[in-house]
Amino acid sequence: MKSLFRKQTSSAAYGGLIEKIEVLRSNLRWSAGLDTEDKQKLMAQVAALRSEVMLLSRHERLKGADDEPSPAEDAQIPRHKSTQQRRQELIDRNFTFEGVFGESPALLEALEIAEKAAPTDLPVLIDGESGTGKELMAKLVHTNGHRADQQLISVNCGAIPENLIESELFGHKKGAFTGATSDRRGKFESADGGSIFLDEVGELPLQGQVKLLRVLQSSEIQRVGSDEVFNIDTRIVAATNRDLLAMSHEGAFREDLYYRLSVIQVTLPALRERRDEIPLLIDFFCDEAAEKLQRSPLQLAPRLRTFLLGYAYPGNIRELRNIIFRLSCLAERSADLEHLPPSVRSFNTVSAAEAEPPEKPLNLSECKKAAGDAAEKNYLEQGLLQMAGNVTELAQKLKLNRSHLQTLLKKHGIQSKQFKAAKRPPPGP
Repeated sequence: MKSLFRKQTSSAAYGGLIEKIEVLRSNLRWSAGLDTEDKQKLMAQVAALRSEVMLLSRHERLKGADDEPSPAEDAQIPRHKSTQQRRQELIDRNFTFEGVFGESPALLEALEIAEKAAPTDLPVLIDGESGTGKELMAKLVHTNGHRADQQLISVNCGAIPENLIESELFGHKKGAFTGATSDRRGKFESADGGSIFLDEVGELPLQGQVKLLRVLQSSEIQRVGSDEVFNIDTRIVAATNRDLLAMSHEGAFREDLYYRLSVIQVTLPALRERRDEIPLLIDFFCDEAAEKLQRSPLQLAPRLRTFLLGYAYPGNIRELRNIIFRLSCLAERSADLEHLPPSVRSFNTVSAAEAEPPEKPLNLSECKKAAGDAAEKNYLEQGLLQMAGNVTELAQKLKLNRSHLQTLLKKHGIQSKQFKAAKRPPPGP
């Protein structure tokens, strides 16, 4: 049965299968002939079936039964790959990254899903916090698909007035309403043959959701004020920073539209969950800012770079880019902490323990050592601050051998030069 499914199911049929599962789930939910317990059991079985189907890779769905690996071959397939291997495999398969950096497992999982979804025409829903790069992920899906040579039309659903949603998306006929002085194509017509990116799709009013659902169901649009129906061939990629499923339970978003849009769902992790990207993004944005502002790339003071590497970035990648552009504008050649916005400067940075929590809890002796190391590091930093970075004077004050003090500084990753610009505190009375 498994082999028969693989032989007869194309990508398009796969999408249809997902839709049938969703229709079945919707019918079960509103069925009046079942008691609550039976309904819950059937709903759980349908949900499990959907999850199982979604886990099938594109390669597994399309290959025939004769391509099944032998037990010996299957034993040679690595079950656990490093993040470097997974990223390299994406590169080897000619996946276009479009400036996406990093090797965090959560990001690689999102990229691998995007890679499998891109060659199909299935709807894709990208979710994640604001500023995580959802539009960039939409471009990845488009660029790596067979529509790459066609247009990708972007629409910010949250920026369109409610009374103009239908006209903006589907166009209007001359005279359809006050101000409609000529026929106008909508975004879907403009994206015919290509892809359309619906950003902030959760902001669509219910009336607009009904119209969008019709497009997904029939691939047809109708301009406002016109009886003519147009057939369109448009790949839909949507994005949201809201929980659409929770909204559907509250009646703020149509449940049937949610399931139509989320045939393939890609979740982008927050920047604080993919901290390996931060150094690469800092360098990338420094170069981008230098090019736009027509000046030399910005140099970051060591303590500023340390701060940026530990900052939590509630605004994610967008916030990091804005910070780098601000620094590039306000600083001459080298930026330091004073060039940061006050709201950022006062923010507590993420410690290494918070960024990457240990796999197992520390025992008492390890806790004592960690606390002692933290206190020692803070003591040395305060000493260097008082001595304006002069290691010799600090060694004399602490009555330590200078080479031993250098060893302690190296142990804690403290660079004395970052304190040389500090002003000595005024002498006491």
